[in-house]
Amino acid sequence: MYAIIESCGKQYKVSKGDVIFFEKLDAEEGKKVNFDKVVLVSDDKNIEVGAPYLKGVKVEGKVVSHGKAKKILVYKYKAKKNYRRTQGHRQPYTKVEITAIKTPAEKKETAAKPASAKTTTKKTAKVEA
Repeated sequence: MYAIIESCGKQYKVSKGDVIFFEKLDAEEGKKVNFDKVVLVSDDKNIEVGAPYLKGVKVEGKVVSHGKAKKILVYKYKAKKNYRRTQGHRQPYTKVEITAIKTPAEKKETAAKPASAKTTTKKTAKVEA
């Protein structure tokens, strides 16, 4: 099962157990993070696409760490003017491990299993009577 979520202005394909690097999130290390903007969910049998997002679908994750990416160099240059500037930049990120993809269908199935056993016995009792 995988999902495509939107966070920080970008879209990410995630599945359970993945470790994803997001732009800096306001969450402490070890805390849970919920992503509600789910664009697509796919399991082995079917695909659900939102317009623009799916209702009732959540992706849960745990913040592993915060850090900075490798340094990139920004070089400005103007020809024949003796203008050269070098500047470095390190983009901050948040490392998140995806723990679960929750859909409303899964919630209904787990809640419906005990109830369906009770209703089937009632139905059979009515048929016999």
